[in-house]
Amino acid sequence: MKQTHDIIIIGRGIAGVVLSETLHVMGKRAVVFDVPKANAASPAAAGIVNPVAMRRIIASWRAAELLELAEPFYRSLEREYGQVLWHPLPLVRLFANEREAQDWPQRMRDPEVGPFLSDGALPGFDADKFNAPHGYGVVKRCAWLDVEAMREAHRSKWTAMNALVEHEVLPTDMLITEDGVEVFGCSAPWIVWCNGPFATLPGLVPTRGEVMTLHLPELATEAMVHRNGFLLPVGNNNYKLGSTFAWADVWSGPSESGREELLRKLMNLTPGPSPKERGNGGEVTAGVRPASRDRRPLLGQVAPHQAVFNGLGSRGVLLAPWCAQHLAAHLFNAAPLDPEVDQARFATG
Repeated sequence: MKQTHDIIIIGRGIAGVVLSETLHVMGKRAVVFDVPKANAASPAAAGIVNPVAMRRIIASWRAAELLELAEPFYRSLEREYGQVLWHPLPLVRLFANEREAQDWPQRMRDPEVGPFLSDGALPGFDADKFNAPHGYGVVKRCAWLDVEAMREAHRSKWTAMNALVEHEVLPTDMLITEDGVEVFGCSAPWIVWCNGPFATLPGLVPTRGEVMTLHLPELATEAMVHRNGFLLPVGNNNYKLGSTFAWADVWSGPSESGREELLRKLMNLTPGPSPKERGNGGEVTAGVRPASRDRRPLLGQVAPHQAVFNGLGSRGVLLAPWCAQHLAAHLFNAAPLDPEVDQARFATG
């Protein structure tokens, strides 16, 4: 019996959007099933792209390789959707003490992370508006992606293509056949679960993250600023402040403790009164990140005709294009999965 599609995708977060567009470019017939869910990660995501792990000032996993794919991919979506999504900007790392300031030049000499770092003064950045008594360093090749604008444009395009079905799919809704899988009249050789923290997978560790949106016209900066938290300019003197990490009670949504932690982060970043005292307490949004125990993606086949694309954690924007290409090559061209991202590393552990 002829199948209606080449692949069925469940979920339309960053993973589902990027995988569906990757397969569409490859000429594959994809259909996406999705319904909005409370506590989903993508609607709350700041969309930050940063090639450096800030705690230790080392290059993040495969940073250079991932960046080479990520920016061209999202730029191509901009052309496809006819709107700006990718916003390049530098990241300013405020040094917490003299030791951090002295350490920075040493990190710049490291061949892996050094190409992403600079210690020169950043034109247009007014350090006096921030808590920077020990100076700052600059991380290059950073950006932020407007995730919600991307998802809205994707929804419009795929609805017009009759390739988006806004219907929840449960494992019990699948009919497994000899040649593939069928869901609500759609059939394909593969179904890929891109359902993030709502999945039940070995190695998946859902974590709640909270972000605050603030209007801070007095800062007037076009750089992302980091010190035990980030302040991201998103236009019109609006900023996203984040983020928190909670491993318990992850489905409870925005919390008072999360708000208080975010305000402490702001006080670490900027001098002066708190947002509450300024009269603009800010809106807090929360989402549950689909992180993995080893902070690597979870890709690959989990059952006959079924695969997963999960575990992107807090670096989903940077990871997703590489993961989508890697998984597509595995499913359709029988290319081997990199053991570092193969979900079987936990299923057999």
